[in-house]
Amino acid sequence: MNPSVIREILKVTERPDVISLAGGLPSPETFPIAEFARACNRVLGDDGKAALQYASSEGHAPLREAVAAMLPWNVDPAQVLITTGSQQGLDLIAKILIDTDSKVLVETPTYLGALQAFRPMQPTIVGVRSDAAGVVVDDLIAQSVGARFAYLLPNFQNPTGRTMDEARRKSVVNAAARIGLPIVEDNPYGDLWFDEAPPLPLTARSPEGCIYLGSFSKVLAPGLRLGFLVAPKAIYPKLLQAKQAADLHTPGFNQRLVAEVLKNGFLDRHVPTIRALYKRRRDVMLAALDREMSGLDVEINRPAGGMFLWLRLPTGIDAARLLPMAVERGVAFVPGAPFYAREGDPRTLRLSFVTASDGEIQQAICALADALRLMIDESGGHANRR
Repeated sequence: MNPSVIREILKVTERPDVISLAGGLPSPETFPIAEFARACNRVLGDDGKAALQYASSEGHAPLREAVAAMLPWNVDPAQVLITTGSQQGLDLIAKILIDTDSKVLVETPTYLGALQAFRPMQPTIVGVRSDAAGVVVDDLIAQSVGARFAYLLPNFQNPTGRTMDEARRKSVVNAAARIGLPIVEDNPYGDLWFDEAPPLPLTARSPEGCIYLGSFSKVLAPGLRLGFLVAPKAIYPKLLQAKQAADLHTPGFNQRLVAEVLKNGFLDRHVPTIRALYKRRRDVMLAALDREMSGLDVEINRPAGGMFLWLRLPTGIDAARLLPMAVERGVAFVPGAPFYAREGDPRTLRLSFVTASDGEIQQAICALADALRLMIDESGGHANRR
């Protein structure tokens, strides 16, 4: 096991003089504190003793039913397993599907937390060639021989922000079914679309060929550590056994709290306010990048939702070497190389646009551009100056 690069960087961002664009932390402005306070009183008042007692490993039945009802395909609540964050779902999947030297396929790049969850099982992790629409199907097929599963994030992917389009989803699902390749679909950001909802999940197209992971962290609050997975009935019992061994059950009080908050269509009213805030902050960051990075030969993605921007720096510029120079100027980001299964691209970096204020975003991007200009000059390059 290795430490999370992001978690190590977050220690630096505790300094009051550093604006963090590093961690994928939802904006605290979106946390429905008043609704949680009312839900706490109702849960404790109606059934406090049960809420504070040990609970079933599968999860609180009303919450499992609510999860099944909100997914866009026919889901039996008996297929829903409540997890302690969707990160635990990755850990459980790794424990039951990976043996030493098992091949696991991931996107290029992919979510760092998934790599951390898989690696203790000692697999061979193979990065599948990917483009702006996700994994390239021909390479997915070519790499699939002997693979236990492919781990994919179709919506507003962490770290790149890209979204798999409808045509690619059809091709991926059809190819996976044809070659017998299971898919682990991770969808923590799917509700955070800005102008148009993404296409149907992969799992909706092949429920028996996929395990689906979801989270309440991005639409309610990450501190509750509540996620869920939906699995085919044939594999569910093994996931449940792994859950029992890991922590017996996810905190029952938290589950009842969320089940209470979800009543009466709360998410339908609440999530649009998150989308509006995040869209505005994405636009603020893109405008600042367009202005401050002009002439610096920086490639910038333009995500249609989610929480992240992905940058590729000029030739010869290493994001890991740029980071301390940026921190000196009061801004932190995450270098992109750790998000790759094997050899990472040292020129890439990830920025989160959701936690900092509009003013902080503009200040941080200005500082980042100044650090980049200095590094270009020191490397003997030439950059246009404002």
